[in-house]
Amino acid sequence: MLLLTRRDVARLMPFGDYVVAVADAFRRHAAGDCAMPAPVHIPGHDGGFHVKAAGLALGRNYVAVKINGNFPLNPSRNSLPTIQGAIFLADGADGRPLALMDSIEITINRTAAATALAARHLARPDSTTALICGCGAQGRSQVLALRHALPITHVRAFDLDYAKAAAFAAGIAAELGIAADVVPVLSEAARTSDVIVTCTPARRPILLGGDVASGTFIAAVGADSHDKQELDSKLLVGAKLVVDILEQCATIGELHHALDAGLLAPEAVHAELGEIMAGTKPGRTSRDEITIFDSTGAALQDVVAAAAVFERAVRAGVGYACELN
Repeated sequence: MLLLTRRDVARLMPFGDYVVAVADAFRRHAAGDCAMPAPVHIPGHDGGFHVKAAGLALGRNYVAVKINGNFPLNPSRNSLPTIQGAIFLADGADGRPLALMDSIEITINRTAAATALAARHLARPDSTTALICGCGAQGRSQVLALRHALPITHVRAFDLDYAKAAAFAAGIAAELGIAADVVPVLSEAARTSDVIVTCTPARRPILLGGDVASGTFIAAVGADSHDKQELDSKLLVGAKLVVDILEQCATIGELHHALDAGLLAPEAVHAELGEIMAGTKPGRTSRDEITIFDSTGAALQDVVAAAAVFERAVRAGVGYACELN
């Protein structure tokens, strides 16, 4: 079995390859080729753990189980990352342990890769202005994802911690050479942005119905447990809503709040992302429609990324080999 650190994972897999791998995984899911049980949530003190697992045939049968701790107070309390964890990768044909690898790099990039795919099909292709709500590590990756899919030239940063947002904007401007600034009032910036990404740990809506102009694309990334919510459920009514996994979003995503409030029925969901990737459902069909991607993070994204990292590690001789028995 290979042990792979975050540094190993980062050097083995550039972002563009995550986009290709995740697209393939969603297409396979649409074809019924993925085994994926429901996620498990384990409460912790000031946070909790997610357990996500999936099996996918990618030439070789792979099964991956990811355990992520999510503790939003970590950066201010003990300088640890908000998200920490590991992915266990096994051979799905004989159960052989193949690798244990850091999950942070894969989680950040596979999440952003799904946004890139959704933006490619759901945003207006001439979108240039992006509003990022939540200026942590995921926020940066979301900018890279949008730049991968769209001609973004202006990034607006919003965070409850103004200093964090300012540092984020300065870093984006320096790294990408594009305009980036801080917005103190979210609603005003939202009404004049082509694309909005929410990637916060919010428990109450931060983006309200009147905040969004026609033609906007929203990627709602933060709600990945039943108690998280970033969007006013009224925003989903009348919008073209695309989910990563319908059953999962109906339980822990933005969709589940709209269902609980009686504002939507499951049939109101336009498509799963895999259906759009497979070409069986259309993406954006008019310039004026508001499109929303409810992204809860699917285990199929983890297994396809972990398998790609493992195969590259074997070819490159990267990682520490060990025996468990």
